[in-house]
Amino acid sequence: MRDRWRDTRWLLALLGLYAPVWLAGCRPSQIAEPRPQSDVVFSPTDRILILAPHPDDEVIGCGGIIQQAVAMGLPVRIVFFTYGDNNQWSFLLYRKRPALVPRAVRGMGLVRHDEALAAARTLGLSADHLTFLGYPDFGTLHIWDDHWGDQPPFRSMLTRATAVPYHNALRPGAAYKGEEVLHDLTTVLREFRPTKVFLSHPGDYMPDHRALYLFTRVALWDLEREMTPAVYPYLVHFQRWPKPSGYRPAKLLEPPTALKPQILWQSYRLTRPALDRKQAALKAHRTQYGYSARYLLSFVRPNELFGDFPVVVLRQGPAALHLSDGTRDVIEAPEELTEQERATFVGFEERSIQLEDGDLVLSFRFSRPLAQAVEGSVYIFGYRADRPFATMPKLHVKFGVLTHAIYDQDRKLPHDVLRVSRTPRELTVRVPLHALGNPQRILTSARTYLGEVPLDWVSWRVLELSDGSGGT
Repeated sequence: MRDRWRDTRWLLALLGLYAPVWLAGCRPSQIAEPRPQSDVVFSPTDRILILAPHPDDEVIGCGGIIQQAVAMGLPVRIVFFTYGDNNQWSFLLYRKRPALVPRAVRGMGLVRHDEALAAARTLGLSADHLTFLGYPDFGTLHIWDDHWGDQPPFRSMLTRATAVPYHNALRPGAAYKGEEVLHDLTTVLREFRPTKVFLSHPGDYMPDHRALYLFTRVALWDLEREMTPAVYPYLVHFQRWPKPSGYRPAKLLEPPTALKPQILWQSYRLTRPALDRKQAALKAHRTQYGYSARYLLSFVRPNELFGDFPVVVLRQGPAALHLSDGTRDVIEAPEELTEQERATFVGFEERSIQLEDGDLVLSFRFSRPLAQAVEGSVYIFGYRADRPFATMPKLHVKFGVLTHAIYDQDRKLPHDVLRVSRTPRELTVRVPLHALGNPQRILTSARTYLGEVPLDWVSWRVLELSDGSGGT
């Protein structure tokens, strides 16, 4: 059975107590020098959509943005991907006992729903401005990976639900399937018709944050003949960031060093009254503020940051485009790993991509040879505008020291679907474009892990094939 990342370590990661090394991005030699930060600017005709993975992310990333939109009288909609019902440590502090029975866990989801309403009121909004989708907290990236089409719905870790269990959600009973997520996001986008979309960042280490970005990207591609809103990803979870931590209302929020060279960041400046109101809105998320106030207050800064990885345009040819981290010489294992886990740690030093002879070629260089128990996964999803995304191939190459297997979601495929070659510290995956459905765009990522313990990963990136590369 394929890995599900469901042991205690992943729960601790969710709670911010276990943070593997997350690597993302591009080698600086392959991209332009970063330009000075520009400012987020509003116009009187803007319509502002805030997409939040969990209740409290809307304030962390966009508390000032929301206040500015309200002050200008702009239409605002906040959409919550989940009810945040999987955060046991905060619930333990709030209830003075763990919420383990599914009904109790769903009850805590409703508590976080009500906290979001209170935070919205603090920022000048009412319940009518909020929409809750109700997909599984800490489960949406699993849906993205494996639960499309004829695959069964995902089962939530703690609520044990396989469909939206909340009566006050947008669509109670919607199955935990990828096409259902796209249906809801498409519905929201069509009905609200935003000009600016603020959403979680693809470089965020929290799985739900990455998943929301990926689902939204696909939904916007499906609607690009109807609307082309500007997209502003905000970062919440990244290793040892923000720096310094804690309440620093006079210190600007700077991007993580690892992401500075790769992204054109934009900033929104907050006035002191807006900063105070943002802090009050964070406090309204009582369950989260009660156990992680220092972390939340790290985002009460004079500015909010937004930026995305550039789309990688691929053309046929022998030159490979490097997408490795390139910001440090040594990849170090996280201190949180045990001594045994640190001894087997394998990270990504380089990632390169090219189109050659009708194949997509993905190459990876590791920080050290794979240890016997260490495995890795490469994900390659194709997109075409003329074909439902649920029916497009979603390839997963799972590899170990000596062997590999190929899947489309959970379906094992023959080895000749693609070619895998390796040396002790390198892996190359050559995928014929027809195996990806002759895509116009490709979404790809990779990770390493020791059993259920995550070790390292490279961010999901959008690849765009130049005219004629992807077939018809």
